Order: sequence, then C-alpha cells, then structure tokens
Amino acid sequence: MALGSQPRWTVRPALGAQVDIDVGLRDYMLRIYNYMASGLALTGIVAYVFAQSGMYLSLAHTPLIFLVMLAPLGLVMWLSYGINRMQASTAQALFWLFAAVMGLSMASIFLRFTGTSIARVFFITAGTFAAMSLYGYTTRRDLTQWGSFLFMGLIGIVLAMVVNIFIGSSALQFAISVIGVIVFTGLTAYDTQQIKDMYFEGDDGQTAGKKAIMGALRLYLDFINLFMMLMQLMGTRRD
Repeated sequence: MALGSQPRWTVRPALGAQVDIDVGLRDYMLRIYNYMASGLALTGIVAYVFAQSGMYLSLAHTPLIFLVMLAPLGLVMWLSYGINRMQASTAQALFWLFAAVMGLSMASIFLRFTGTSIARVFFITAGTFAAMSLYGYTTRRDLTQWGSFLFMGLIGIVLAMVVNIFIGSSALQFAISVIGVIVFTGLTAYDTQQIKDMYFEGDDGQTAGKKAIMGALRLYLDFINLFMMLMQLMGTRRD
C-alpha cells in the first residue's frame, strides 16, 4: 500500500522516532536526487564534447552508430534485471557508465538544435520535473492507480515511435511528443512516490544503496525522456 493512503503517524510511535525517520527519508531522497543530477551533468558534458569534437559525425555514417544508440538500452536492462545479484558499488559504476553512454547517444541534440533552445527547454524540463516530483513526494493521494495508465501510454509511445521510423510522419511525431510529455510528467510524480514508499520498507546498507541507484535511474529516465519530448515540441532547429 502506498504511503499516501495511510496516516503517517501510524508508523511513528513517538515524536523522536518521527524526527529520525523524517531525517532519514530526507537524506535518502537527497542521495537519489544527487545521483540523478550528477548523472544528468555527466550526460550533458559527454554529449557536448562528443558533438563538438566531430566524433559523432564521424560515427554517424558507420555501423557503430547503432551500437552507440542501443548501448544505453542494454545497460538499463542489465541494471534492472541484474540489480539483485550486484554489489551496490557495481550498480553505481554501471549507473555512471550508463549516463556517459547516454551522452554519446544524445550528442546529436547539439548538432540539430540551437544552444539557446536547448538551454531554454532544459530549464522548462527542470521546472516541470521539480514541480511534479515535489507533488509526488508530498501528496497523500495514492498514485498507484496512475501506474497502469502511464505504463500503457509508455508502450503506446514506443510502438508509435517504431512505426514512425518507417512512415516519417510529422503529425504522428507531434502526437508522440505531446503524449510523451503527459506520460513522463505523470511518471515523475508516480516514481517519486514509489521511491519514497520503498524507503519505509527498511533494508540493510547494501540493499538501501542499490535502491538509491535504481531510484536515481528511474528519475533520470523520466527527466531525459521529458526533455527529449519537449525538445521535439519547442526546440529551434539549426539552419
């Protein structure tokens, strides 16, 4: 049951315990946000350097570009399905590797769009993400029911994107971007609440460390995908 559907004081027998749990939750969430923000910074730096150095253009017309594009997906699957068998330090290393490889695959953003529009959309994304994550953290409403609808929306977006690879419809791309903004905005609040709820389950240091990495990965993906959808809608392309 999600935290939002139960009174907070039922799991805090005394004022001192409530303060301890609240401080622990704050530190746990800050750890996750720090991981996420550091991952985003690493992605941005790698993407900018890879684009400006000309390396992306050198690979763009070779089969290696497919490796660059698919590597992040492989790393996400490795982390998601192998997390229980990893040490926390291994999971953290894979997270940093994923963020760096994601930067390689996103380098084209700096070649297709102007720097001003990238900065503008980034701050819009950051503001939207912060507002929805704060909502997910503070609301007492159970957002679990959002999960199935958001997941179905996500599957629909993936299928539509695959179809659009072959038909190249600008109208379909616009629809994908609009729906994508809605889905990833909702997922930001939903994932934040889910991550917060996991804290109260209580774990040893290794498990808590791995939960923090996976929480950071979920929020990182929400942010990146929201940014990409907004870039398609609001980004100014280079001449």
